[in-house]
Amino acid sequence: METSTPALMTDHYELTMISAALKDGTASRGCVFEVFSRRLPTGRRYGVVAGTGRLIDLIRDFRFDPADVDYLRSAGVIDETTAKWLADYRFTGDVEGYAEGELFFPGSPILTVTGTFAECVVLETLILSVLNHDSAIAAAAARMVTAARGRPIIEMGSRRTHEHAAVAAARAAYLAGFASTSNLAAGRSYGIPTTGTSAHAFTLLHDDEPTAFGSQVAALGKNTTLLVDTYDISQGIRNAIAVAGPDLRAVRIDSGDLSVLAQQSRELLDSLGATETKIVVSGDMDEYSIATLAAEPVDMYGAGTAVVTGSGAPTAGLVYKLVEVEGRPVVKRSENKATVGGRKIAVRRHKPTGTAIEEIIYSQGVPDHQANDRMLQRTFIQAGEVQQLPPLTESREHLRQCLISIPWEGLKLSAGDPAIPVVIIPTA
Repeated sequence: METSTPALMTDHYELTMISAALKDGTASRGCVFEVFSRRLPTGRRYGVVAGTGRLIDLIRDFRFDPADVDYLRSAGVIDETTAKWLADYRFTGDVEGYAEGELFFPGSPILTVTGTFAECVVLETLILSVLNHDSAIAAAAARMVTAARGRPIIEMGSRRTHEHAAVAAARAAYLAGFASTSNLAAGRSYGIPTTGTSAHAFTLLHDDEPTAFGSQVAALGKNTTLLVDTYDISQGIRNAIAVAGPDLRAVRIDSGDLSVLAQQSRELLDSLGATETKIVVSGDMDEYSIATLAAEPVDMYGAGTAVVTGSGAPTAGLVYKLVEVEGRPVVKRSENKATVGGRKIAVRRHKPTGTAIEEIIYSQGVPDHQANDRMLQRTFIQAGEVQQLPPLTESREHLRQCLISIPWEGLKLSAGDPAIPVVIIPTA
């Protein structure tokens, strides 16, 4: 059953803290929370900030409607004082952070939320849910785009994840450089190009393969993609060209040894005069399988399960921690979970050639600005008012430029150190 509003994504423990803080008078203390990762997922050399555009809209609209408050009251989660506070909730603080599409590394303060303790802590689950999911998808997708070496990739993983997550995943994959999505809701919501072929079921529906292909071409024209591996791939290609002619846009192969099949299919298509017909491959593609096809005559990839599940890293490992209270740095000293206190300012340092060499994070300090430094944080919400955010296409280009800027070793698919080192300069 769906929750009535996004506000009920709030965790029980967040409301427990708010109730106690309202009672003891600390709920209104000025606080700073930061989102960061302690480490990157195993094998990764960079993270990608994604979901910010979605998140800022959600924070702007974050409300507890009367039905939400009634439920929480009747369930014994909140008292009357907290109920009134929730009914009147509006975020009035500030949100700053890394641009969507920015790379991040361990310790990078990718989002900073400033306001009263209560109005900031109630957003923790929402913030981490959006950023952890979308950043995981974008990082996996970016690795696939790098492996594809300029060949387009279609996002087609909607059937492998939650229906709402599917739309967010399509957005994150497009941010990372995917060419299109099969998810029409993502196309409508975010202006992402949509595309698709047909499934084996369509071929099986008809009495034979030529009839199925003829039906698809009659409906969509020759600028379509025919799925040729329902029965025998070689015969499927012959049937496709016989029905559509040599100017068929593309054929898709969804199974088998794709390296061998791509070569054989290209040779067969060329022999039939279909020299411009493209080859699309799909079927459990990830960054590694895409990389193995780099030398093969593949024109386009379709990626599904791997991209919508983060290709082995379904979360970005981001946390939301209190770092400052009333201007005073606070730290967590738990073993393996210690934090650095104070509001952070982050700078990416580059060579004159534009190659990034390190990220410097200042805690309650003023950056030692040098030539070729780039300040990483931007204002998203100021005093509760949302600032103008860049369109998704601009964020997509920003990520492309960021990936160009890191040393080439940072783009390797093999495990290794973060693409650039992070230096944290603590409070003096």
